[in-house]
Amino acid sequence: MQVDEALVRSIARLARIRIEKKQVPALQQELTAILGWVEQLNDIDTTNVEPMTGAVGMTLRQRKDEVTDGGIPGDIVRNAPMSEDNFFVVPKVVE
Repeated sequence: MQVDEALVRSIARLARIRIEKKQVPALQQELTAILGWVEQLNDIDTTNVEPMTGAVGMTLRQRKDEVTDGGIPGDIVRNAPMSEDNFFVVPKVVE
């Protein structure tokens, strides 16, 4: 794909980048080279390639889904300005 001056200026405007007139030819060449490389990816046969989210196949560790208090309620409220029976005490907001 050949990038022209209008496209360079449009991309710069969308990216909110101010470019000078003398920068346009260099940006045209760079963007044309980048898009040419991306077009080369279309030549690769990926029919038998499974989609992936990373380079290394991994499975996440599983744990039992159970509700707990964390076992450390005292540590949780230790730095609170006010607490009572391992609960946060907050000012009343409804009158």
